[in-house]
Amino acid sequence: MSCVLLVVSLSSLTVLCLWQRVPMADALVYRAEGEAVAHGGDLYGLTVTEWHLPATYPPFAAVLFVPTTWIPVPALKLTFLAGNALLLGCLVTLSARLAGRTPSPSAVRTATALALWLEPVFQTLVFGQINLAIICLTLWDLTRPAGARAKGAAVGIAAGIKLVPAVFIAWLIVRRRHREAATATAALTATVLLGALALPAASVDFFTRRLYETGRVGKPWIIDNQSLQGLIARALGDPAPGPAWLLPAAALGVLGLWLAARAPEDRWGILLTAFTTLLVCPISWSHHWVWCVPLIAVLLAEGRARLAAMTTAVFTVRTMWLVPHQGSLDLRLPWWQQPAAAPYPLLGLALLVLCAQSRTTTPGDEYAHTRTGVPRGA
Repeated sequence: MSCVLLVVSLSSLTVLCLWQRVPMADALVYRAEGEAVAHGGDLYGLTVTEWHLPATYPPFAAVLFVPTTWIPVPALKLTFLAGNALLLGCLVTLSARLAGRTPSPSAVRTATALALWLEPVFQTLVFGQINLAIICLTLWDLTRPAGARAKGAAVGIAAGIKLVPAVFIAWLIVRRRHREAATATAALTATVLLGALALPAASVDFFTRRLYETGRVGKPWIIDNQSLQGLIARALGDPAPGPAWLLPAAALGVLGLWLAARAPEDRWGILLTAFTTLLVCPISWSHHWVWCVPLIAVLLAEGRARLAAMTTAVFTVRTMWLVPHQGSLDLRLPWWQQPAAAPYPLLGLALLVLCAQSRTTTPGDEYAHTRTGVPRGA
């Protein structure tokens, strides 16, 4: 039955993509980056697709995208779709491992079939994004046994591709896992050096200029941005909230990392780090919130079925796409539409509040699954 469910779910998604002629815009950007590397083009000067999307990842990532130029675009889109479906199965398995469970193959297939329709996962597939690859690299590394060979290296590589996972190096430091943090830092440094060797001019351009141009990524106030900045910009009707966002984001970042450092279990420390990062980043597109999969898995493993169901509903109903959001309408939403426009940051804030109210301890033994990081009554 689980096989049938998975086939039906994947087939429905594929038919929907073909019917809607989904452009998989991000996959096309990656292909353009690979072409720029292969043919000596201007990596950070290019824009592609009808939306004129630029390259935003470090040069190391662009080098990894070169193989995307070896196959035609239709085949590339199918490859991304199939690859992301496989990665989702990996994420389901890793999420169970984070939660201290070993799922059966049937359970993995069923969970994968259902998780395809979570909005962040669905958006990742239809955009041809690499979010699932990044989270799988990170989660695989962080859930390996203590003392595992080269533990931390995959976190560093993930950070070398998309930078954001570098926050887990800070988490490893505050958890006093200095060897893993050093390994992750060395791996990240190696990616920067490899990018510089392959693309010296682009590396200088990225790390001295493009890295700080957050506007290249997109408009921070649009519905797609489910970060704290997006929430505040829309609530104030201000496309550039400045200190009104920066100060709360800084405070939230400190609080989130402190809670992650003192979480009784690594699983809650990892989740708190991830969700704090999603909140305080200037832009966290809705598809960046694929961390909902391990969150749901941990809640289910801890017997919080009601919370897991509520969380699943938040990441399924797509309320942000139901409010007016064409043009600048995102900045003119009435107060009663604001919660619907920002479901993910509100959930992330609620998670931090729950954890702040719970009992915290100093870091102890890894994966001590007899303890919990959030209150049982939640």
